[in-house]
Amino acid sequence: MRTSLRQIVRRLFGSPAFTVTVVATLALGIAATVAVFSVISGVLLSPLPFHEPERLVGVWHKAPGLGFDQVNQCAGLDLVYRDDSTAFESTGMWTRERSAVTGNGEPEEVETIGLTATMLPLLGIDAALGRRFSVQDDVPDAPLTVMLSHAYWQRRWGGSEATIGQQVRLDGRSRTVIGVLPPRFSFLGTGADLYYPLQIDPSEAVVGQFNYQGIGRLRAGVTLDQANADMNRLLPVALERFPGGLSAKMMEQAGFAGALIPLQEQVVGSISQTLWILLAAVGLVLLVACANVANLYLVRGEGRYRELAVRSALGATRGRLALALLAESLILGLLGGVLALVLAWGMVRLLIWFGPDSVPRLDQVRVDGGVMLFALAVSLFAGLLFGLFPAFRHAGGGDSASLSAALKEGGRGGSAGRERYRARSALVVAQVALGLVLLVGSGLMLRSFLALRDVEPGFTDPQELLTFRVSVPSAEIEDPHEAALLEERIIERLASLPGVESVGATSSMTMDVYNSNDALLVEDFPAEEGSLPPIRRYKFITPGYFETMGNPVFAGRGLEWADLHEARLVAVITANFATEVWGEPGAALGRRIADGVPGEEEPMWREIVGVVGDIRDDGVAQEPVATVFWPAAMPRFWGNEPFVQRSLSYVLRSERTGTASLLREAQQAVWTENANLPLAKPETANDILQRSLAHSSFAMLMLGLAAGIALVLGSVGIYGVISYIVSQRTREIGVRLALGAKGSDVHSMMVRYGMGLAMTGVVLGLAVSALLSGTLSRMLYGVEPRDPVTFVVVAILLSLVALLASTLAGRRAARVDALTALRAE
Repeated sequence: MRTSLRQIVRRLFGSPAFTVTVVATLALGIAATVAVFSVISGVLLSPLPFHEPERLVGVWHKAPGLGFDQVNQCAGLDLVYRDDSTAFESTGMWTRERSAVTGNGEPEEVETIGLTATMLPLLGIDAALGRRFSVQDDVPDAPLTVMLSHAYWQRRWGGSEATIGQQVRLDGRSRTVIGVLPPRFSFLGTGADLYYPLQIDPSEAVVGQFNYQGIGRLRAGVTLDQANADMNRLLPVALERFPGGLSAKMMEQAGFAGALIPLQEQVVGSISQTLWILLAAVGLVLLVACANVANLYLVRGEGRYRELAVRSALGATRGRLALALLAESLILGLLGGVLALVLAWGMVRLLIWFGPDSVPRLDQVRVDGGVMLFALAVSLFAGLLFGLFPAFRHAGGGDSASLSAALKEGGRGGSAGRERYRARSALVVAQVALGLVLLVGSGLMLRSFLALRDVEPGFTDPQELLTFRVSVPSAEIEDPHEAALLEERIIERLASLPGVESVGATSSMTMDVYNSNDALLVEDFPAEEGSLPPIRRYKFITPGYFETMGNPVFAGRGLEWADLHEARLVAVITANFATEVWGEPGAALGRRIADGVPGEEEPMWREIVGVVGDIRDDGVAQEPVATVFWPAAMPRFWGNEPFVQRSLSYVLRSERTGTASLLREAQQAVWTENANLPLAKPETANDILQRSLAHSSFAMLMLGLAAGIALVLGSVGIYGVISYIVSQRTREIGVRLALGAKGSDVHSMMVRYGMGLAMTGVVLGLAVSALLSGTLSRMLYGVEPRDPVTFVVVAILLSLVALLASTLAGRRAARVDALTALRAE
């Protein structure tokens, strides 16, 4: 065995160009496969870093009668599930916010998590320093406490143990630091800096106001179906124990029921399909690379054909020859795998660097032991795959006739028959077919991406729009009227900045995920008392918002400052809402709508004074959301008298957007009015738009790279097989030229052969693409999976590349000298 290995290594080092080419080609295909698998391993396959994560579930509900597949959690239901459920070991709630931190240096806005005291024990997380929340911290009127993330503790407090017991002013209210969370703890990938107890008051809890997200830990052995059934059993109990929210009739009308989701699946979201498709794509690249290497191996094997025949004549069995060739290919595969690990590490760094925010758990991605085992398996598979071709080709003979022919083949005048390059031609056809499949996939993603870029999201010239969020907590300014006046003064100061064309503010800018949905009453279509009217998207805005965003007013007008100053009962809606309810935008003017549900209290009807363009609030790939725009300050809303939206995203339109100076001036304008109000999440509308496109652009880029690599390898394969044929048919070409054939005739012959291979591969690839393209349907927008334009363009592109490769190889054949060819051995 050692002697055989030494012979193989000596043989490989004796052909350095061949060895380097094979190892590099394999490394490229293996590295791409390993890099994508490392992302899948970290994002999809690695368990969540919690105690027994397989028992953790996201507590969701469904309301198909209202068109909702997922409904959040509310306090009334969480309390009942926690106390009375036989399926849950424990449950908890949390909510994600942004809060102002003041009183310790320059004010800043950070991401915060409010949670019940049950949440950290439920996840199995303890404090790294200090203690975690207790039940006493989570009761109403208890002293206010806070926990710090490890990163925030290091950044803001220098990692000092004296931090415990210090005061943090959060949204104008002082809280005592009681603990620091572990270094690698991330609450479901949120990256929050501060955590505080929700302090839910059971006496005020209802089955309604679904403002929280829920997490539960199932009891051992309990299935999702059993837990959902247990939740449904407890719904009437919750309605009876916590009345004042939804009624039994509303729940029945909505089809309200439990809809648990494994927590791992909730965290991963919809990215799983994209990652598996990318793994399949790089797997195809690996197959193309193996086909290329198999062609190289077959060419090299031709030079060893007599050697193998002699060894067979001396008694070597077919199996022994095949094993020797396979051992050589496996060693090459392992060498390619070693180099691939180095390349994969760099690719993983790039994937993490360029990966969109929509890919969760990227911080978990690394080339670890499991990924290395996968790389070993892929390397062995690749070595075995490309080694089978020469093993069957060169170790498959055995009868005396073939042996005699092999031994005679090296004599002068010997010529290779068609069977010599039939296997190589089949491999080239496979390369072209696989390359076309990848090109079709990347072409479909490109067309989808271009279609998304043409979508009107609800604003224009996004590169000119600067947005940031400013919150006015009640602890800072308690009087709602004073808070509203402060917001107006901030808008006036921002509008006076040099280069600023207009300013507006909203509770939620288009596609910024700060959404609010609630029931809406329409006076023309009264709902039955006790029933639940349709749920609509709500946004609270100031005058100037539509003008700043560039969202056109189709009918009526936008909001005016007089509407807020005089407490006029007005509202604006989107065109798709008006068309859905009244048939056309103009018909909605003068109609009246109100928040709330029938029978709760006398509705405060508001007149629709304007209809504006639709907005893609859930993302450019989603349908426009029917939306109602309310004034940011009103005499009454949601039972609050008066109502003021205290957290607003301010939007500035300016050609200076994107410059640091404009942001500094905007910050100073806000601090001139109140020095304790930090600016949160400053970004441009273009940043928001690109974030919405990130998922599609990431998939398009990865498929495009895979297709590009496959296209290059396929082109090299076509060129290589024709060059090989030229070298094997040199004497035949010389005879043709000596008998009067022109160089152009030889050139045409080779081009026809190369194009014949390419066209066979194109036809086969189109058939396979038609079968597989449906897997991309959920990732596409504005283009069909079997889009004929994409199929035709890709086929033409690949044909042109094949024509170029065939032409270059054909020129070599046309330059063969007749006399030299006839003298060739």
